[in-house]
Amino acid sequence: MKKVMFYCQHILGMGHLVRSREIVRGLLPEYQVCFINGGEIIKEFPFPTGVEVVNIPAVKTNTEFQGLQPVDTSLSLDEVKELRLNKLMKVFAEFQPDILIIELFPFGRRSFSFELIPLVEQAKASGTKIVSSLRDIVVTKQNQERHEEKVCRLMNQYFDMLLIHGDRQFVELEESFSRVDDLNCQVHYTGYVTQPVPKVNEENKLSSAQKPMILASVGGGRFGHELLRCLAKATPILERALPHHIQMFTGPFMPEEVFQELQATVAGRTNITIDRYTDRFLAYMQQADLSISMSGYNTTMNILSTSVRAMILPFTGNNDQEQTIRAQKLEKLGRVKAISPEDLQPEKFADQIINYLQEQPNLTTFDFNGVANTATCIGKLFSQVEVAA
Repeated sequence: MKKVMFYCQHILGMGHLVRSREIVRGLLPEYQVCFINGGEIIKEFPFPTGVEVVNIPAVKTNTEFQGLQPVDTSLSLDEVKELRLNKLMKVFAEFQPDILIIELFPFGRRSFSFELIPLVEQAKASGTKIVSSLRDIVVTKQNQERHEEKVCRLMNQYFDMLLIHGDRQFVELEESFSRVDDLNCQVHYTGYVTQPVPKVNEENKLSSAQKPMILASVGGGRFGHELLRCLAKATPILERALPHHIQMFTGPFMPEEVFQELQATVAGRTNITIDRYTDRFLAYMQQADLSISMSGYNTTMNILSTSVRAMILPFTGNNDQEQTIRAQKLEKLGRVKAISPEDLQPEKFADQIINYLQEQPNLTTFDFNGVANTATCIGKLFSQVEVAA
């Protein structure tokens, strides 16, 4: 069977992991897939049956991206780097993939060059085709010209294909990376990568959906705490104003002290439930009357594919403009309401929620065929491998 090795490194949230999983799901069962996870393990996070998952020693960062940190604090960063590199090279040699897909690199994750350059060097020497898997908007750098020069050099030296998981009618990669035309590899827009939306029936209808449900979430939970704190403080105001139930998911990475603080804030309130994580998040999204969240790629795709009303707060840590660009574009289309940090005052925020629940969003259509189109592109690359052989 044709073999695909997929490398994914999440260091702050869960978005890269979720998108990568859906892409892998679309490659099954036609291909044998080895999935390399370089981020913190989420025990409740399910992978599709049939995927070989290899967890290399995990690293993470903080919201300001101030260096890499081992998840296992008994090891130094240098020790973890050596262990990761050795494990990666061993897995590659044993699995012998026909195609290597690397998520985000070299447009990001360049701090992982210590392992990714040796990996692509080995792949190139083995005749393995190399693909970069990229979201619609990438992080810009302080010295953008130098950054783009390095990206072009690495792409043209090692990569055979770039897959942009977006709809170019909504946003083109050139808006955050100006030198797409200087790339010598194949470049394809796949459409957005989305999760399958479950059908609502009596069997899977959520009990909390029996009255108007407000769904609040912040992805993995390492950031967005101010959004959930504000909503928790607004619960008494909302309880007096309208019938509803708030289902809040803090994310598996939220610090325990913040989780307990939120629980204490809403103690005695009957209009809110706080949990860390669910693997049925999309079902909650589909049955919600309003979603309140950050504006990361996957949460935004959930919002768009389920047609739920949404209020979204962009993450701006490390001067990252990705979520701001996405939120502003969607608000301009009338699809969502963008939230600013200035809105995070309990009384003001409660009024905005009440008012927005009366509005109907503009249900703009996007290309959501990213999973199927990615599989098609990979299939064409396999055909090229066979012709070359």
